[in-house]
Amino acid sequence: MECPHPIGFHAEVRERYAAAGAEITRLVKAVPEDRWTAPTPCRDWDVRALVNHLAAQHLWVCQAAAGYTPEQIGRRFRGDVLGRNPLGVWTMAVGSALRALNVPGAPDLLVHLSYGLRDVGGYVRELTAETVVHGWDLARALGETGRMPVGAARYALVEFRGYRDLTGTGRFDPPHATPPGADAQELLLALTGRDPHWSTELR
Repeated sequence: MECPHPIGFHAEVRERYAAAGAEITRLVKAVPEDRWTAPTPCRDWDVRALVNHLAAQHLWVCQAAAGYTPEQIGRRFRGDVLGRNPLGVWTMAVGSALRALNVPGAPDLLVHLSYGLRDVGGYVRELTAETVVHGWDLARALGETGRMPVGAARYALVEFRGYRDLTGTGRFDPPHATPPGADAQELLLALTGRDPHWSTELR
């Protein structure tokens, strides 16, 4: 089953996904041994739990693209997927997803997800947007400024604005108001219920 996309969509979704994944790779490489239990802007998740969540999500991509249903995948990626090698598991997860996405025509394929059918391109665009936001979470947890890569916030914001109610998913705090003239990153953080001034020192 296929769902054709407009010209340029395939290249853009691959480029944005690769960039979002590369940013997480950079950050995971930077995690000191004593920071894996540090808090993050994601309530109830420390750094390891956040990276584990990301790895599990990205491991789904190649499985879904190969035609497996959520029922067939089952509990394979639940619980701790990082084991003793968080960086290795993460890079394997994003690498396998990129290979699946680079198969000719892959973004147009319809796959089975927990909420129904969706094309691979749309699914990866959704995952890219969430990865961009979690990249900010991870950067802040590691004490970085959390400035998102050029264009990433705008790309993710378009995707998140297409959703009806983020708080209804149970994964996001209520959105915040933004000042006049707020840029794409400020709007994205506000929409996803994040405090732009969050820091580990305030926890």
